[in-house]
Amino acid sequence: MGMRELGSAIRTARIKAGISQKMLADRIGLSRESISNYERGEVQVLSPALLEMFAATLGMDPRNLARIAGYLSPGDDPATNSSGMKTALITGITGQDGTYLAEFLISKGYKVYGMVRGQHNPKQELVQTMIPALEFVEGDLLDQSSLVAVLEITQPDEVYNLGAISFVPLSWKQPVLTGEVTGLGVVRLLEAIRMTNPRTRFYQASSSEMFGRVREVPQTELTPFAPRSPYGFAKAYGHYATVNYRESYGLFACSGILFNHESPRRGLEFVTRKITHGVARIVAGKQHELALGDLRPQRDWGYAGDYVRAMWAMLQQDEADDYVVASGETHTIEEFATRAFAAVGLDWHDYVRSDPKFYRPAEVNLLIGKAEKAERVLGWEPTIDFANLVGMMVQADLEKEGITA
Repeated sequence: MGMRELGSAIRTARIKAGISQKMLADRIGLSRESISNYERGEVQVLSPALLEMFAATLGMDPRNLARIAGYLSPGDDPATNSSGMKTALITGITGQDGTYLAEFLISKGYKVYGMVRGQHNPKQELVQTMIPALEFVEGDLLDQSSLVAVLEITQPDEVYNLGAISFVPLSWKQPVLTGEVTGLGVVRLLEAIRMTNPRTRFYQASSSEMFGRVREVPQTELTPFAPRSPYGFAKAYGHYATVNYRESYGLFACSGILFNHESPRRGLEFVTRKITHGVARIVAGKQHELALGDLRPQRDWGYAGDYVRAMWAMLQQDEADDYVVASGETHTIEEFATRAFAAVGLDWHDYVRSDPKFYRPAEVNLLIGKAEKAERVLGWEPTIDFANLVGMMVQADLEKEGITA
């Protein structure tokens, strides 16, 4: 027994009932291509919800289908034999948020798949070592058919779309690619969900960069967007796509408008990690100065490990909605540098210089979020404040340099 036998049983029942693949696809809410894949036994997993939908549509006993698929032994009952394990798919798995979210979901008992592009992702081996229970699957936000295949293979209950070209300065150099991945990639994934299993719950990683030239302080879910970078307006496109698919097709699709969130896992290209990494190298005697851009912009910084809890909580609600996730405090880049250098007994003035080549063509000067809705509805609140976040990152980089306090 297995998926090939299950596919044969579905095909036999469909033909006996006089239903075409297209009719079955329309009734269940899948694509005709998906039905064909199921009947050929090319799908590795069938979720309990879809199994029940096939059974109800074709007049079959869901317990018999489960046994044919190899999920149950004779005499077993689905209600007593099921482990209740949920399955999640994460795009952007090799990034900071992807790893924290995977760890969190696995701790909740989820089976977690991480989507990677191609076979030679340099970070994949590191993430696999960090999170042994994580499974990888190949897919590409630029390729619609690969996303359909990923969803059919993994059969996720929840999809977390964290994949993006997320470094804002890079978006100025590659604006078209940023739009394709960060903007249109959301539509491709939403459309793939609509084609394969509309019951899948979807989380979109929106961004405070969408607020851009802010219209009000603090920013909430109702604050108008005025993005000031290709990254910002690509994120706004993805955000509105998520809202549209929720309202037009009834998908359970949420957007988390996350303000800046950092950790020791942050990439070295981001200013916060650039600062703490630079501090550690200066203490180690490996560099003598730190070149930064404009030190005046203000950001609402929180801890990434806290923010992934909010992502998960959004998909556990009865109704899909959008939420701002933020600390409610704002600090300048200069303040971040001041605290980072002070953590090792140094004065940042002696080491930091401002270099115009790191300035953005259009800067976002002030971001501060109001997460009242997330606190009230999701029961979410941050656990790490600004001072402890900076200290945590400095300490981690010192340890990487072999320096202990």
